[in-house]
Amino acid sequence: MIALRTEAEIEKIARAGRIVALVLKETRRIVKPGITTKDLEDLALDIIHKQGAVSAFKDYEGYPAAICTSVNEQVVHAAPSGRVLKEGDIVSIDVGAKLDGYFADAAITCPVGRVSEDVAKLIRVTEKALSLAIKEAIPGNFVSDLSHAVEAYVTSNGFSIVREFVGHGIGSELHEEPQIPNFTTSNQGPQLKAGMVLAIEPMVNMGNSQVEILPDGWTAVAKDGLASAHFEHTIAVREKGNLIITK
Repeated sequence: MIALRTEAEIEKIARAGRIVALVLKETRRIVKPGITTKDLEDLALDIIHKQGAVSAFKDYEGYPAAICTSVNEQVVHAAPSGRVLKEGDIVSIDVGAKLDGYFADAAITCPVGRVSEDVAKLIRVTEKALSLAIKEAIPGNFVSDLSHAVEAYVTSNGFSIVREFVGHGIGSELHEEPQIPNFTTSNQGPQLKAGMVLAIEPMVNMGNSQVEILPDGWTAVAKDGLASAHFEHTIAVREKGNLIITK
């Protein structure tokens, strides 16, 4: 069952989205060599609480933190720690917030100081792939149109799509139907309708697509040890043009 949200519900989701966007803006601002991923967690939690919201991630299925801070070859779901960021690293920051019963979710990948041109390209391509998918999120299109937009652009630039994790519907729950793969399948998926709210999130590896889960049970890493990038927005599909809720 895919929920079709009213404009009033979309506005409630957007209020949570504005908090997510603020967290990403402020955490991006402090990313530099010498800070720890726990510093990002502390800032994020402070902002979420001051805005009257709660973390969507903390204690979700046992996850121990309010944000994910995935560094270099870490793809997603790495919990903040005392790890010190170094010049040339990249860090993906994934944030979810719940406000008045509604959720929003978004992610960015940030360079730490100066990074290699290959890594800078990986970040650019992943962010652009997200924007191309968002353009396809219009009534009448299918989920597969979003998937194809991401995969075609990413692979044409020589990178690989992570297949183990996909985007999702979002609203009164953090994860709702439909699932939104970043790769094409034989299934078109559901047709998009006004009122759908979607979290679209390409995860892109510099090398091959294979990932593995570390013994902590959460952190997913690229098996070949090469860098991975992640961008995500929560969007609302509308007849008058889609709304990027977490922009």
